[in-house]
Amino acid sequence: MSMRIVNWRALSAAERKDCLRRPAADDDDRVRRSVRDIIDQVRRDGDVALRQLTSRLDGIDIDDFRVTDGEFETAERRLTPGQLDAIDVAVQNVRKFHEAQLPSPIRIETMPGVTCERVSHPLDAVGLYVPAGTAPLPSAAVMLGVPAAIAGCPRRIMCTPPRKDGAANPGVLVAAKRAGVSDVFRIGGAQAIAAMAFGTDSVPKVNKIFGPGNAWVTEAKSQVAADPGGAAIDMPAGPSEVLVIADDAADAGFIAADLLSQAEHGVDSQVVLVTTSGAVAQAVADEVAAQIQRLSRAAIARESIAASVLIVTDDLDSAAEISNDYAPEHLILHVSAPRELLRNLRNAGSIFLGPWSPESVGDYCSGTNHVLPTYGHARSYSGLSVDQFMRHMTVQELTADGLKVIGRSVIELANLEGLDAHAAAVECRLSAAGTSR
Repeated sequence: MSMRIVNWRALSAAERKDCLRRPAADDDDRVRRSVRDIIDQVRRDGDVALRQLTSRLDGIDIDDFRVTDGEFETAERRLTPGQLDAIDVAVQNVRKFHEAQLPSPIRIETMPGVTCERVSHPLDAVGLYVPAGTAPLPSAAVMLGVPAAIAGCPRRIMCTPPRKDGAANPGVLVAAKRAGVSDVFRIGGAQAIAAMAFGTDSVPKVNKIFGPGNAWVTEAKSQVAADPGGAAIDMPAGPSEVLVIADDAADAGFIAADLLSQAEHGVDSQVVLVTTSGAVAQAVADEVAAQIQRLSRAAIARESIAASVLIVTDDLDSAAEISNDYAPEHLILHVSAPRELLRNLRNAGSIFLGPWSPESVGDYCSGTNHVLPTYGHARSYSGLSVDQFMRHMTVQELTADGLKVIGRSVIELANLEGLDAHAAAVECRLSAAGTSR
């Protein structure tokens, strides 16, 4: 296996666009139709549909989807002390970084007697989805549960697919509990998203759904968000991806390890290297070929690597332009002066500076959130934060004198728009204020 190396300067505009194209999702129409059928079934038949779908799609018969207290206790006993400590480190660091994100109230007098405020409240009910397909993700339970708890959302529920024995993954359960989530349901896929969006007898309806997933989960999130009776979602999130920018002094072994750490997520993951050195590109290709042999998920990584690319460009300014155009979920700067290059970068979910900042630390326990926009959505979406678990309301309060100060401007603007009732709502008050004096 040899990774594809391309010279950016030699490519036409069309070839450059094609070079950065993400792998297309297979059978988009089929997935869309199937997800719609699943959502309709759950919306119509509730828990009966969930049992039927779980039996058909997961091959498991489950009567009660809610995880019991005893199952949480059993899950904790199944983890080693080292695993429990690692979850605690992740929860601690993620909590520390996200607590600093809590918004402060705003109260400003924009004109004498005209006061404007912004007050914040947690969302009433949130649904968290933690995938458990080819690799269960306890880290996702931490990334979702901690900010939801910090925001103070009164109802926090989580859905995660059952294993073949019908139980939820022990690591996911322990991480959820320690992150502040106690209501967990053993439901996966599009049916879990539908259950949280519309509610069933056993699964409460939520206002907003968070978390990554496969193509079916992503499509389900999009469909329920478009339904007035459904639920809002955090962001579009698809297959994982990483882009690495490297100069001629970069460590090829480190870079190869970073590329493979994303390639092993799934066959539809994409990894990209942009480097100013042809020698580094070749060395990385060689390292990837060597390191992939040692991976337990080598077959998955090979398929992902086959759709990925190593780009050789003239300088770091050009590399930054390529990265901004691609807008990666994860961006690693394997360069001598990463903070200088950081100033030129606008579009990325999360950025890792220097050779000692592997993307893996962000996935697990540095403190930043690993729920990030993918597929180029980093151009317009941010990664998950406490703010997304809250809603903000503006408040205004005017005194009689304040209305006198601002009222004429309101009347003029209302008349400019032909909305005379708007103007009248102010004029009657100005008249009353003038009379009272």
